[in-house]
Amino acid sequence: MQHLLSLFDITPSDLKTVLAVAQDLKSRLAKGDRPPILERRVLALLFEKPSLRTRVSFETGIAQLGGSSLFLGEDVGWGKRESASDFTLVLGQFVDAVVCRAKAHDRCEQLASFDALPVINGLTDLCHPCQAMADVLTLLEAFGDVKGRHLVFVGDGNNVAHSLALICAMLKMRFTLACPDGYEMNGDWLQRIAQRYPQASIERVSDAKSAASTADAIYTDVWTSMGQESEMAARRAAFAQYQVNAELMAAAPSHTRVLHCLPAVRGEEITDDVIDSPQSDVIVQAGNRMHAQKGLLVWMLNRQWIDSNVSA
Repeated sequence: MQHLLSLFDITPSDLKTVLAVAQDLKSRLAKGDRPPILERRVLALLFEKPSLRTRVSFETGIAQLGGSSLFLGEDVGWGKRESASDFTLVLGQFVDAVVCRAKAHDRCEQLASFDALPVINGLTDLCHPCQAMADVLTLLEAFGDVKGRHLVFVGDGNNVAHSLALICAMLKMRFTLACPDGYEMNGDWLQRIAQRYPQASIERVSDAKSAASTADAIYTDVWTSMGQESEMAARRAAFAQYQVNAELMAAAPSHTRVLHCLPAVRGEEITDDVIDSPQSDVIVQAGNRMHAQKGLLVWMLNRQWIDSNVSA
C-alpha cells in the first residue's frame, strides 16, 4: 500500500510524475476543466493541529476531482477512546485515504503501520512533504527546470527545511540552510538523505548573505513554530540577523524568487517590502499546495488515468 509519510516513501521518478500531473491538472483548471478523476472517492482529514492551507487545499482539491472529504477533529477520539488499531482499521472501512496532520511524526507512522488505507502526511514535527512538492512546483513554473538550481533556506532547520533538503536531493538541486548555531537540521535526517542520495548538495552556513549571492530562490519560515512558544524570546534573539529583508535581497541575483510557506510573522522573519515584492511567489506557492496535492491524490488513487492522460 502506498503511503506518503515523507518523501523517502517515493522515488525521484514518482515525484516527477506527481508534479507532471499537478501541472496538467492546473492547466486544465485554468481552462475550466475539472475532470472527475476521483469521483465518489472520500478523503479523511485527521488533524491535531490548526490549519488553513492544508485543510482548504485538500478539501477543495478532492472536490475538484469529483470526490469528497471529511474533517476529523478531536471529537473522533483518535488515540483516546479506542485502540490505535481499532480506530485505523475502522477508518479504512469508510474512506479511501487519510491526510494526517499530527503533532508527532510517530502518530502518522502508527496509522500507516496497519495498512488499512493510504496515509498522507499533512505536517508533522519531522517533515512537511506536501509543502515541499508545492514549493518545487512553484520553482518549476518560475524556471522551467530545477536541476542545478540553488535553494537557500534562511531560518530554523525545521520540518519544512527537512523536506526541502530532501526534495532538492531528489531533483539534483543545491540546498543551503543559513541559520545560527544550535538550529541546524536533524543529523539523523541528513544522514538518511546522504545514504539515499550520496551526490546530494546540502550545506549549512551561518552567513545568510554569502548564501544569497548564488540563490535562485530564498525561502524562510517563522522563527517559532507551533509548540515552541516558550522559546520565542530566545529564538527572536538568535535569528535577529536572519531576517529576509531588502538588504539580504540586495545580495542576491536579480532573478531570485522569494518563498514562504505561511503563515508569516511580517516584520520578523520577513519584511513587508520583500514578501509583497515582484520577486515574491508566496501567494502562487500557497495556491500550488492544492495543485501539487491533486497530483498526489490522483497518483495514489487512480494511476490508470495518469497512464492514459499525462506524459511525465
